Amino acid sequence: MKTILGVSAFYHDSAAALVQDGTLVAAAQEERFTRKKHSPDFPVNAIKYCLEYSGCRIDELDAVVFYDKPLLKFERLLETYYTFAPRGLRSFLSAMPVWMKEKLFFKKMLSDGLADVEAYDRKKLRLLFSEHHFSHAASAFYPSPYAEAAILSIDGVGEWATASICQGQGSRITMRKEMRFPHSVGLLYSAFTYYLGFRVNSGEYKLMGLAPYGNPAAPQTKEFIRLITDQLVSIKDDGSIWLNQEYFNYATGLTMVVEKKWEKLFGMPAVAGDGRIEQKHCNLAYAIQKVTEDIVFKMAAEAKRITGADNLCLSGGVALNCVANGRLVKENIFKDIFIQPAAGDAGGALGAAYMAYYGYFENQRTLSGAGDLMQGAYLGPDFSDKEIERVLKKYKAAYARYDDFAQICALAAGRLAAGDVVGWFQGRMEYGPRALGNRSIVGDARNLEMQKKMNLKIKYREGFRPFAPAVLAEDAQDFFDLPVDSPYMLLVAPLRQARRKPVPEGYAELDIMEKLYIQRSDVPAITHVDFSARVQTVHQQTNARFWQLLRAFKAQTGYGLLVNTSFNVRGEPVVCTPEDAYACFMRTEMDYLVVGNFVLKKNEQPDWQNRGKWIEKFKAD
Repeated sequence: MKTILGVSAFYHDSAAALVQDGTLVAAAQEERFTRKKHSPDFPVNAIKYCLEYSGCRIDELDAVVFYDKPLLKFERLLETYYTFAPRGLRSFLSAMPVWMKEKLFFKKMLSDGLADVEAYDRKKLRLLFSEHHFSHAASAFYPSPYAEAAILSIDGVGEWATASICQGQGSRITMRKEMRFPHSVGLLYSAFTYYLGFRVNSGEYKLMGLAPYGNPAAPQTKEFIRLITDQLVSIKDDGSIWLNQEYFNYATGLTMVVEKKWEKLFGMPAVAGDGRIEQKHCNLAYAIQKVTEDIVFKMAAEAKRITGADNLCLSGGVALNCVANGRLVKENIFKDIFIQPAAGDAGGALGAAYMAYYGYFENQRTLSGAGDLMQGAYLGPDFSDKEIERVLKKYKAAYARYDDFAQICALAAGRLAAGDVVGWFQGRMEYGPRALGNRSIVGDARNLEMQKKMNLKIKYREGFRPFAPAVLAEDAQDFFDLPVDSPYMLLVAPLRQARRKPVPEGYAELDIMEKLYIQRSDVPAITHVDFSARVQTVHQQTNARFWQLLRAFKAQTGYGLLVNTSFNVRGEPVVCTPEDAYACFMRTEMDYLVVGNFVLKKNEQPDWQNRGKWIEKFKAD
């Protein structure tokens, strides 16, 4: 039996994943343990968790695999600085000492990081490296249910590749085509994230959520699309792109764009981090989202042409663009699509482990025939009732314990139907950016005030940001025009016409906040301004407890659907432990907390002295 630890670190979203005899045993991001969002640090805590969960020690591992090849990345940096010289001298002088000191002694850094986990025999350690895009490809293909598939990986940049088309056949992955730095769909999208005032590698979700507020029919929106495709990016028929580097600064500078050139091009300055979002910004967000979707569609069509495969696997940070994913499903290029739920760099740890298992060790892959192997992405730590109760007693919390989980679900469903917001903490923590019912905050999607309440009083984030629905898989077709399952909340689909309500004349021209508070459907809290929703289909086989809650809510209301957002506040990672959950519960205006078999009511809790201090700790994302 082969036991392999995959590691991603030192850029963002550090993580660890452990594969044992071809089975994914455990996986988690470092941020969940350190409470430092998108942590780039060596994942000491995530590795400790994976080893403890599997019962392994480092000396018992057959290999530790890093998710990219640092020397190739170093080569790319040197060549880029040489190509763009004398531009980027300041960036070069700041970056090179770090690379010379740390990255060229990378094996020692990894070995030292592992020593922080536990003592081990360094002579026995087999340390391997996987290319970045092979790690992405492996993370999507090997856990997929397909014997053969096209694999499309799109991100900012790995070593050199920024997008790749691979072909997966049995146990083998073959690279068929790649696009190289500095031409990158991910970096193009992140440039607009930066320009509209959001944080790169974090705020792309905001940009995607802002885009539907744009007016597709407005002359300004059409002009923005023209300017992007005429001046910034040239798009080829196969989806490959060429970015005009006169407008970008990421290759050799310390920012994403040349702001003066962008201001002249689009006729407006960059948005400050706390700046006011206006309609022109929404129109620009719509424009880059539309351009990105067109590029992704062309890449997928090229993947189909090259491989002839019936199935598609998606990975890389751009695979988290749920709107583009939804369009791929609608266009029906492929019979079926699997998207890695940890599609970004965190998933690279998993892909690296799989690459070693099937590539280096040449094991043979067998399919179970029972769907994908991600186990619902519930791969993180879980906690016993004893551990939970110990935390509650530590904080002198008031709680009730129930032995009958059906009673808990009925109670929670009743409070949700009455308009309360419930923190829901159960089982193993999710791997990847989405909370899928084990570390979630839930509410009634029928409630007209729920989106506003959750954004402003629970999450403390921008009011324009939409919320996603969790729906019983068997009821999804009653609400959404979605012909496939979406267990990982990675597909955006339109709400069925029967659920929609008429909007006033001139709706598309309304101000962003005016649009926001118009009732568009019978489930307004999850219906975005364009009648879309990012859907999670909940399955009894993968999450019986969350499914049971939805069933209980349906029994009381007739609706097998709830608002589901991640259990955290602005700028904070999703909660990991019962202590994290209680702290988040107490510093927000959540009404109830259900943690394991325990139920807590907010107005029965003791005073929370640190309620406001989280604002100092967590920066806006």
